[in-house]
Amino acid sequence: MKTNVIYRQDNVEGLREHIPDNSIDLTVTSPPYDELRDYEGYEWDFKELVKELYRVTKRGGVVVWIVGDETKDFCETLSSFKQAIYFVENANFKLLDTMIYLKENYPPAYPNLRRYANQFEYMFVFVKGEKPKTFNPIEKEKVRNREERVAYRQKDGSLKRKIKKITDSNKKQATNVWSYSVGGSCTKDEFAYEHPAMFPEQLAKDHIKSWSNENDIVLDPFMGSGTTAKMAEILNRKWIGFEISQEYVNLAYKRVGKVDKKYYDNLPKDKKPKQTQLF
Repeated sequence: MKTNVIYRQDNVEGLREHIPDNSIDLTVTSPPYDELRDYEGYEWDFKELVKELYRVTKRGGVVVWIVGDETKDFCETLSSFKQAIYFVENANFKLLDTMIYLKENYPPAYPNLRRYANQFEYMFVFVKGEKPKTFNPIEKEKVRNREERVAYRQKDGSLKRKIKKITDSNKKQATNVWSYSVGGSCTKDEFAYEHPAMFPEQLAKDHIKSWSNENDIVLDPFMGSGTTAKMAEILNRKWIGFEISQEYVNLAYKRVGKVDKKYYDNLPKDKKPKQTQLF
């Protein structure tokens, strides 16, 4: 099985052709959802993809599925929850966590939307088996020594109050709500914004840190602009991607400092840039 490669291929066909059973440690991906983005008219088979993800994932391996809902007729489509339920009820995954990706600089709601502006997306974390084989929790900034007044509900309904001292750690483990700046803050790779729907590099980095170790294999069946691959490369993980759009394949390879050699070699001489420009 080759790693550190992007296959320009339908992801279901590609997984069947290139990826053996029980070989992937972690999948981090954000599929096209509803009609919120234009993906050049490409379609994909959700049910067959989930089936293939289960097959290729190692026992204890994790799939991070980042998705949101379109609003139609003033209400959400619920596509995200329908997909999450399918993972569990039809593909034998366990839902380890329903995490929230909070967008710090979210766009305002349209005046006629008749609801509050949407500031988040879901990050469903699925595991194959009973529990993840790897968990390296993200830690937040240092917590100063302080005291907290806490109350514990007793069996008879009364409250027992006490003062809890926070002195045992300089850091605290992150929660399942992660906050990131979006828009122009997703990456410093200005050319990457040719893709219409990037998620922040730090988001991918945090998930890869959390659910995998060095030399593990990270998969993204919707490689897009290459964020997952770039962060896997930085964190010394191996990676594999599938992407149906040649434009995005080129973009992703450029972000990880590689060249799509097949595409490059087939370019006419007058349109072939120097390879150093692709790194």
